Amino acid sequence: MAISRIISECLDALLHPSARFDALASARHRAFIAPRLLGSLAALAAFPVYLVLRGAPSALETLAFVWLIAPILLSWFLSRTGRYESAHVLSSLSLASLIMVIAALTGGIESFAAIWLVLVPSEAALSASRRVVAFAAGLALGCAAALIAAGHFGLLPAPETGELSRAAAMALSVAAATLYASGLAFGSESLTRTSDTLLSVEEERYRLLALHMSDVISRHARNGDLRFISPAVEALIGQSTARLLGQGLFDRVHVADRPAYLKALSDAGRGEPGSVEFRVRREVPRDDRGRPVASEFIWLEMRCRPFDPDVPGAARDHEVVAVMRDVTDRKLQEQALEEARAEASRADAAKARFLATMSHELRTPLNAVIGFSDMILHEDDLRLAPERRKEYAQLINDSGQHLLSVVNGILDMSKMESGNFEIVPEPFAPRPALLNCCNLLALKARENGIDLVTRAPENLPEIVGDPRAFKQILLNLVSNAIKFTERGGAVSVEAVVEGVRLVLRVSDTGVGIAAEDLKRIGDPFFQAGKTYQRRHEGTGLGLSIVKSLVGLHGGDIDVKSEVDRGTTVTVSLPLAQPMPSNVTTLAPVQPSEPKLQDYQVKKSA
Repeated sequence: MAISRIISECLDALLHPSARFDALASARHRAFIAPRLLGSLAALAAFPVYLVLRGAPSALETLAFVWLIAPILLSWFLSRTGRYESAHVLSSLSLASLIMVIAALTGGIESFAAIWLVLVPSEAALSASRRVVAFAAGLALGCAAALIAAGHFGLLPAPETGELSRAAAMALSVAAATLYASGLAFGSESLTRTSDTLLSVEEERYRLLALHMSDVISRHARNGDLRFISPAVEALIGQSTARLLGQGLFDRVHVADRPAYLKALSDAGRGEPGSVEFRVRREVPRDDRGRPVASEFIWLEMRCRPFDPDVPGAARDHEVVAVMRDVTDRKLQEQALEEARAEASRADAAKARFLATMSHELRTPLNAVIGFSDMILHEDDLRLAPERRKEYAQLINDSGQHLLSVVNGILDMSKMESGNFEIVPEPFAPRPALLNCCNLLALKARENGIDLVTRAPENLPEIVGDPRAFKQILLNLVSNAIKFTERGGAVSVEAVVEGVRLVLRVSDTGVGIAAEDLKRIGDPFFQAGKTYQRRHEGTGLGLSIVKSLVGLHGGDIDVKSEVDRGTTVTVSLPLAQPMPSNVTTLAPVQPSEPKLQDYQVKKSA
C-alpha cells in the first residue's frame, strides 16, 4: 500500500496543472505516463543483466534498447505541456519509426516486426480522439505501403542473420505484440470504467444539486410541454411534480401571461436564450383530505436556453432547459415603489395647484390691504373725503376677512387630513340652520341675478351632529352653487328624510363639470377647468372641506353634473349614529358668542 501510494503521489506530481482538477483528464494522463515510465525503467534496469547473459548486443538489439528512452521523453512532454493528443501523435510516430527500422533490417513487409503496425492505431485509440486514431491508421498503412514498395524495388538491405530462426523470431514477435495489445486492452477497459464511474458520480452530483437547490430546474419542449421539473417546485406552488408534467404547469400559468411564457420557450428552442416573468397559481391550505381549499398567484422569473445544442438529437428535438425562481417579493416592492412614485407625483401636483391657487388668493387681498391702507396714511396729501376713507376701510376689512377665511380653510383641511379635527355633536334642528344659511347667501344670489329656492319641511326631525359643521357644509355647497351659476340661473336647496338619514340636495343650473374633472372634485386646491384660466375666485377647498366634514359625521356625498346643464350635490347624514374616534360627544350647550370658526363659515364663499 505504501509503494502504491508513493507511485500515485509521484504520478500526481508529474501531471500538468490543466489536468489536475479534471478527474477524467487526470485518469487519461496517468494511463499515458504510468506504463511508459514503468516499462522504460524496468527495461533499462534489466539492460545490464541482459549484457551479462547475452554479451555484446547486435545492432537491432541496441536500437530496441535505445528506443526505450522515447517513452520517458513522451511522458516528460505530456507532463510539461498537457497536450494529450499531441503526446499520442508523437507516441504513434515513435512506435511506427521503430517498427519501420526493424522491419527494414529484417526482411521488409515479411519481417516479424511488421505485425506490430496493427498496434499503432490500437494504441492511438486510448487518446479518445478520432483525429489521432485517423492519423495513426494512416501512418500504419503508409508504413506498410512503404515496406511493400521498398521490398518490391529492392531498396531494402539484406536481412541480418541471427542465432534465432525466422519462425522463432516471428513467434516471439507475435507473443510480444499480443502482450502489448493485451496491455492496451486493459488500459482501454480501465479508462472506460473510470469514465463510467466519473460519469455516474457527476450525474449523482448534479441530480442532488437539482433536487436540493431552491431554484426550480425544468426541461421543456418548444410547445410548452414539461418533460422534467425538480422537486423544489412542490414547495414553491404546492403541487407534485407528476401533476405538472405535460401541460400541467402551463394550465397553472395566468391566462394573461401564457403568450409571453410560450414565446420565451419557442425563442429558446430556436437558439435565442431569454427570460420571462409570469404568474402561476399556487395552492395554499388543504383540508382534512389533502385537497387544496384556496389558491393564489405568485410571480416567477424563468430564464431559458436551448438544451445541449451540441449533443446529436437534442437540437432536432428542440428542447429547452429553464431555471425558475420566485420573484413575488421583488414585484411587490416594485409595485410599492410605483405607488410611492405616483403618490409623489400627486403630491407634486397638489403642491403646484396650491401655489397656483394661493398666489392669487393671497396676493390679491394683500395688495388691497397694502394699497388702501397706504392711501389712508397719505389722506392729507390725497385730501380724501370721509365717505372715501370709510369705503377704503371697508375694503381693507373685507380683504382681511377673505385672508382669514383662506387661512382657516387651509388649517381646517390640514387638521382633517391628519385626523386631528374634532367635531362636537349634539342634538339640533336642521331646518332653522338651513334657513339661516340660505338667508345669509340670499343677498349674494340677488346681486348675481340668481333665484335661490329653499325647500325644507317643517317636520324635519332633530339630528345628532355638530351644528357649526352642518352650517359650514351648507354654506360651502350653496355659495359654490351661486358662484358657478350664470346670471339668470337658479339654485335650489332641499332637505328631506329618507329612512334614518337626512338628505340635503343642492342643485344649480350653472356651468357644470366635465366628466374628466368630476372624479377629482373634492381634492384639495382643485377647481374644474384649467388652473391658470380661473373664472371664479376661491381656493378649491370648499368641497374638500365638505367631503371631510360629511365623512366625520358618518355620511356620504355624491356629485352629478353635466357641462352647461348644472350640478347636483347630494349629502346624506345619519340622524343618529355613533361618531368616529376623533369625535367628542358633549351635552347640548346654549348659544354663545360667535367664534372664529363662525366667521370662517360665513366668509367661506
